[in-house]
Amino acid sequence: MVDEELEKLKKKQLEEILKLHNQSNISEKTSVIDLDINNFEQIVSKDVLTLVDFWAEWCGPCKSMHPIFTRLAKKYEHINFARVNVDNNQNIAMKFGVQSIPTFIMFRNGTPIDKMIGAVGEPGIHMICKKHSLN
Repeated sequence: MVDEELEKLKKKQLEEILKLHNQSNISEKTSVIDLDINNFEQIVSKDVLTLVDFWAEWCGPCKSMHPIFTRLAKKYEHINFARVNVDNNQNIAMKFGVQSIPTFIMFRNGTPIDKMIGAVGEPGIHMICKKHSLN
C-alpha cells in the first residue's frame, strides 16, 4: 500500500532540491569526470582514490545526489570524482555488481575498496571520503 501523503512530501522535497540545483551557477566548471567503456579503466586505475557514482537520468535519488556529489568533488581535491551512466554502460555496472542506484564505489589502483548504496546525502559522501583519505 502506498502512502500518498509520504509520496507527495518526497516529490515536493525532490522538486525543491532540483530547483536549488538549477539556481546554482551552472557555468561553473564541474570537477566530476564522466566515465564510459573508453576511459573507465584508465581513470580508476590511477594511483589516486576515485569515487564513482553509478546513476541514470530517470533516477530521482540520483538527481538529488548530483549537486551534492559535484560540490564535494571541489572539497576533496585529492580524490577523483566520476560518474557512470548505467543505462549507457551496463557492462561496467554489471562488472561491479551494481543492482541499485545510486551506488557509490571507491576505487584505489583499479580495485573497489568500499561501496555505498542509495541516496546517502552529504554525510555519506563525507564519510567515505574521510574514511579512505586517512589510509
